[in-house]
Amino acid sequence: MSDRARGRRAGGPDTRGQILASARSSFARKGFGRTTIRAVAADAGVDPALIHHYFGTKDDLFLAALEIGVDPREVVPRVFGPGLDGAAERLLSVILAVWDDPQTGLPLVALVRTSLGADAAHNLLHDGLIRLVFTPLQAMLPADEADRRAQMAATQMLGLVVARYLLRFEPLASMSRSEVVAWVAPSVQRYLSGPLPTLDEEQRPGE
Repeated sequence: MSDRARGRRAGGPDTRGQILASARSSFARKGFGRTTIRAVAADAGVDPALIHHYFGTKDDLFLAALEIGVDPREVVPRVFGPGLDGAAERLLSVILAVWDDPQTGLPLVALVRTSLGADAAHNLLHDGLIRLVFTPLQAMLPADEADRRAQMAATQMLGLVVARYLLRFEPLASMSRSEVVAWVAPSVQRYLSGPLPTLDEEQRPGE
């Protein structure tokens, strides 16, 4: 049966935009985990294969709907390509460049605002964006320390994002990008490659 017979549109000038509109609506209502390519396709009136043709995977569709213009899955390996030394400075420089640009930063501000009050099932920040950043980040770190190091680094970067772009603390909100990097990068770098804390036996988890 043809697409026309099933009532589904073939690709056209408005098809991509309609798919993105349906995807944004689904991600906002259902969260990342419960959004499916099939449901987005049904809402947009297209065959699911057309979404794969235009965008690829659900992760690709999410990034396209978010309109941030960068793919963390590509950026993180590139940042860590020269090695762990200086990685925090390079990573923060990329992150701040994206957030400082109104075109890419405004959708991210909206994402963080809605996610901070969302339950786990609808948290696009955790299940969507952060996962796409920290999955490749963990792959760049020593396997036995990757989870803790990546999550500790996340506390610094998320705190920075909330304080600079949502709460707009001054003088942080008005500081230049290079100044912010100079202040924050050493802390992030310590989490990425610094010595691990030494715990007393009574401080060890599970004991």
